[in-house]
Amino acid sequence: MNTFSSNKILSSPQLSSGFSLVEMMLSITIGLMIIAALSGVLISNANSSKTNDRTAELQSNGRFALSHLQAELRLAGYRGYTPRAPESTAWTTPTINNECGTAGAFVKNIRQSVWGADNNPFATSCISTGYNDTSNSDVLVIRHVAEQPTLAASAVSTAPNMVFLRTSYNNAAVMKGDSLPTEVIGTDNFELKNFVYYIGSDDANANNPALRRVALTSICTGGVTPPCMIDEMVVSGIEQLQVQYGVANGANIQYFDAGAITGGHSATAATDWDKVTAVRIWLLARNSRVENGYTNNNTYTMGDIVYTPPAGTESIRRQLFTTVIQLRNFRN
Repeated sequence: MNTFSSNKILSSPQLSSGFSLVEMMLSITIGLMIIAALSGVLISNANSSKTNDRTAELQSNGRFALSHLQAELRLAGYRGYTPRAPESTAWTTPTINNECGTAGAFVKNIRQSVWGADNNPFATSCISTGYNDTSNSDVLVIRHVAEQPTLAASAVSTAPNMVFLRTSYNNAAVMKGDSLPTEVIGTDNFELKNFVYYIGSDDANANNPALRRVALTSICTGGVTPPCMIDEMVVSGIEQLQVQYGVANGANIQYFDAGAITGGHSATAATDWDKVTAVRIWLLARNSRVENGYTNNNTYTMGDIVYTPPAGTESIRRQLFTTVIQLRNFRN
């Protein structure tokens, strides 16, 4: 009787043979092709993700800067209870350290809701330099008071160095918190707000631009006695700021560059700036890093200039933002 032996199966040459060299090379080739295809997809997705991140950075910075300026401009000219622009000639004003413009006159010039310049007029006072002084970026000044008043007793105890506008229906005066007199009916104290916006450098990287401002504050550093004006960054990635100002002309509004409007930033009486009823803004946002394989040689029409980005930055993405803001508190 014959028996079936498993040893014969295991020792069979046909069953024990593996892959041939050709089969192995073909398998490896197919595998490499699949890996190459997957690598291409991964690289493409990574590049798309970086592009999306850069676009999001542009849009986020540009929209934030525009929204911030809109909010401040809608408050421009708000003077508490005073219904018309007050004169400031006879006011006793506290000393403001690092004050922009003319010391003793700039901060208290609150009849001037907005003021602007086509370049940097404060090089000898509060703004020493900008991100790119050859870019002709504009300077925008905004003045108003806080939305809510502060009781005199509270100001004396908690904000003695804060600057306030003490307002009534027929008068106004600039005072420090520790100088405010006793409250009387029809009079309240509003914190005074003064901002000077310009294009400067990013705090984290001097080679990157940013929207900055010089602000009136009671919190000063470096041994400076308050109140003072300090420089602070608003948002990174803003390379250019251009502004035009709308003046009512009958039923229409005509827009002018800052240089076409008469009146100084520290004036003590009425100027043509009192007639401004709207502000048109252009902001150019840019990424902080170059993008390999990307080239942008565009120029940007912004108000009275055609802006050409600095040489060597063609591989940086940019986006232009623009809006018009009506001055809600116009009443001069």
